[in-house]
Amino acid sequence: MNMNKYINKLIVMSAITMTGIMGMTSCTDYLDKAPESDYQENDPYKNFKNFQGFTEELYNCIPVVSNNKDAGHTCFNYGEDEYWEPQEMRMQARSVDNGDFWAWTTVYYGYPNNQGSAGSNNRTDKGHLWANSWYAIRKANIGIANLGNLISATEEERNLIEGQLYFFRAWFHFMLMEWWGGMPYIDEVLPSDVTPTLVRLSWQECAEKCVADFEHAASLLPVDWDATTAGKATLGKNNMRINRIMALAYKGKALLWAGSPLMNWVSGGSKEYNTELCKRAADAFGQALALTESTNRYELADFSEYNDIFLLHNSSGKLNGVKESIFMENIKDYSFRWRWNMVNDFRPQSIESSGIKSYPTANYVNYYGMQNGYPINDMTKADAESGYDPTHPWKNRDPRFYKTIMFDGVKWRNTGGAGGTAELFTGGRESEEANEKKGCFTAYMNSKLCPQLMNTFDGYKENNIMILSLMRLADVYLMYAEATAVGYNSPKGKAATYSLTAEEALNKIRERAGVAPVLEKFLGSTADFLSELRRERAVELSFEGFRFTDLRRWMLLTQYPYTLKTKIEFDRADPNNYNYDAPEENAIKNLREVVLIERKYTDRHYWYPLPKKDVSMYEGFYQNPGW
Repeated sequence: MNMNKYINKLIVMSAITMTGIMGMTSCTDYLDKAPESDYQENDPYKNFKNFQGFTEELYNCIPVVSNNKDAGHTCFNYGEDEYWEPQEMRMQARSVDNGDFWAWTTVYYGYPNNQGSAGSNNRTDKGHLWANSWYAIRKANIGIANLGNLISATEEERNLIEGQLYFFRAWFHFMLMEWWGGMPYIDEVLPSDVTPTLVRLSWQECAEKCVADFEHAASLLPVDWDATTAGKATLGKNNMRINRIMALAYKGKALLWAGSPLMNWVSGGSKEYNTELCKRAADAFGQALALTESTNRYELADFSEYNDIFLLHNSSGKLNGVKESIFMENIKDYSFRWRWNMVNDFRPQSIESSGIKSYPTANYVNYYGMQNGYPINDMTKADAESGYDPTHPWKNRDPRFYKTIMFDGVKWRNTGGAGGTAELFTGGRESEEANEKKGCFTAYMNSKLCPQLMNTFDGYKENNIMILSLMRLADVYLMYAEATAVGYNSPKGKAATYSLTAEEALNKIRERAGVAPVLEKFLGSTADFLSELRRERAVELSFEGFRFTDLRRWMLLTQYPYTLKTKIEFDRADPNNYNYDAPEENAIKNLREVVLIERKYTDRHYWYPLPKKDVSMYEGFYQNPGW
């Protein structure tokens, strides 16, 4: 199905089944009819219940990022953050490493992909962002065109419907723009029998239209649906419904992205930030954060519950991250996602017979600095200022390191001891040297997305599920810090809409983790501050799917050292007296960093190519440069 069909297809949909958090029922009489049935086109729009049923299928178009094919493997981190099993060729990440960005249209595992039907209620189709976005945009426009037919509704109910429709129209345009660049902004129902001729707008032009829609949505939506009269019918099931804070936060994100170097450059500007757009972004984020803090609608999770932001464990259906998560990936059939391949992706054969596939790169692990706030400049050299010691490289690190990364000697079975811990030293049981096809190629493993003790021996394989937040509160604080520092030209600057400076917003995230505040040496200029903020985003948002987009918008994807993926090699200093209770205290020797791959990118790799069938549809819908 080409873009013409995505845009022009008349939407007569099946009932949405997101009954967990989207609890309102759809208009059964309407939805039960076949497309060719005799019905009045405005029937679905006459009352709030029916129109909300129509609107809720837009939630059904939200993508599944973490696991969208057959409850299978995860593949959505394409920065310099992960390395994949060399013999595994079904993963989009492997193709991205080799510069083959066409792979999104062909490979089996990965997000986004080109598989499945737009608007499908099948979870395995939810990775088809391209088709689902055009489909949802048309549906939103059909809804907006029919707002006048909502004759049996209160003002509150009309506002709720209109606010959701405008939000989703902007949001799905923005999702397309993140991956493929500036698009035609479709804000009307296009005739189904006419080929569209809308030209692609510049990124900034398109973003301004998103901003206007997000702003309109924010003016109509409540902070919390539970506090509305209409929301009382689904009390306690409204957490993921679109609200004012979501709209303001995405308004800010659209402006910050538009003001970032890549988007500014492709819109006719320089390869630097657009400070005016960033200032507007800061003000929008400031509004969202001020409203969040005054209402307690969202809260940062306590650090003791940090991994619960990303993982469910024997939750009896309770969603993870509900206070920190602002916008989640599609939760369609979430309880079936990771039961077979979660351990297989993140743990070696000593835990799961068919593992392992994905490993944190050593270069990325280096972003986790010291608890005292100092970065690690060279992992192979001692640093008196930071206290880093290459003979004890995992000692006194940022506390998030221990929540996210598994290293040599870490316990991964309840049995403990040598048999229940990771042997990641050179030649160790789980090393590449010991198993050239299925060893741990980087000497690190991920415990952020897969719990440390998740294994087949202790019975933990079936009880953990990962669900991603597409936006969470920590991310909003960091985006605010970035936008404010650039827009107000100082780490000490603050938006007119919010009380915290850029520095204070960043430190709020560090404080939660127990890391020292930003060092004075990073506060002397905006450029110095941004270098530390980028490291902070790498650490706080690690492996959540943000790094690739960040590197692209900062125009760092093609730049050394961000093109490198590395591993470490080392020996245990005293293998006969190893402390398995405190592995960070053990001494190692001969620590070295080895390059696994150097990615060869050019400017064309800042955008994914558009599907070949769609760029031949009409002259104004052109292919991205270089593809």
